[in-house]
Amino acid sequence: MTRPVRRVTKEGVLYHFYAWRGGPKFWVSREREPRDPGFSLAYAEVMKKHQPSEYMTSHMVDDFLGSTAMPKGERTKQDYRKWALRFANEFEEDPAKLWEDPRSRGELNEWRAQWKNSPKQHDYAGTVAVRILNWARGEGKISAHYCDRLHRIYSVDRAEIVWTDADRYTFLAVAPEWVGRVLTLACETGLRPAGLVRLTRGNLEQFDGLERFRVRTQKRGRIAHIPVTPELRKLIDATPSNQFVLLVNDRGSPLKAVSASRAIARYRERIKQQLSDPSLRLQDTRGTAATRLLRAGLALNQIANHMGWSLRYAASVIEHYAAVSPSESAEVLELLGREKRRREGKTVNANVNAH
Repeated sequence: MTRPVRRVTKEGVLYHFYAWRGGPKFWVSREREPRDPGFSLAYAEVMKKHQPSEYMTSHMVDDFLGSTAMPKGERTKQDYRKWALRFANEFEEDPAKLWEDPRSRGELNEWRAQWKNSPKQHDYAGTVAVRILNWARGEGKISAHYCDRLHRIYSVDRAEIVWTDADRYTFLAVAPEWVGRVLTLACETGLRPAGLVRLTRGNLEQFDGLERFRVRTQKRGRIAHIPVTPELRKLIDATPSNQFVLLVNDRGSPLKAVSASRAIARYRERIKQQLSDPSLRLQDTRGTAATRLLRAGLALNQIANHMGWSLRYAASVIEHYAAVSPSESAEVLELLGREKRRREGKTVNANVNAH
């Protein structure tokens, strides 16, 4: 597989072609796709002389990138590709069998240590590398590896960072309508940015006389049913009938997930001193949404499943929201208490029936 690499030189842009990643260079051209018959002959000649005798780490990465093990989400796929290629570039001269040696764990840790001043990047480098190695082990490309459970240096708990009603009102007062709709939809549904920008009227359905959104979550691919709250109904009714997606930008074009997040951050910066937490971001609407869903009649286990949380974590987030939103505290805590008692009753009955 040829590897064209673009170089800017005094003579202009040139493309250097390599037989494989880390392999020998056999052609230089001004064209990205050379039509010169000599190109194919040069490639055949170099492959005759330099056939790699071993399955290399770079080959392993190539195979992974072309496999079904790659993430489905476009943004995550791009991130994985970037870090996988960095991994391949670092270990391009090493055979895949390197990872069957216990000492390879130290090699991997040394590589990702170059990002130790950026904990998220440091940990993500390890995550992608281990994902590749797990895939290679599962596919029989390598017999084992010693890089499971790498230590992590990034940790953050944003469970207690939520958009209160006061935060929402303050934000909506300064943000343009299209940005306000992003925040409202996020607070009412709990969807991640990638899910928000894909939501349409086509996701609406009627069930037992109730209106709800039926969506497949982006991260885990699960089907979630989200009740249409009064606030959601207002947003839907205010959407032009000829607008396919519920969220668009100021030019009327569909939003991308990253643009939605950046829009929230941009207008938050203008009022951050007035907010309960100056670091509020779009993803922090999920605690607000969990509370909304509880009030709309979803059981705690349904909320936890939709959010990808444990039951305990979902309960603690909702409890915290009630604590920082005094206007809702009594009702929310009563609903939460009722739901906990219902679940405890189920557990007791299950234990009795077991005996």
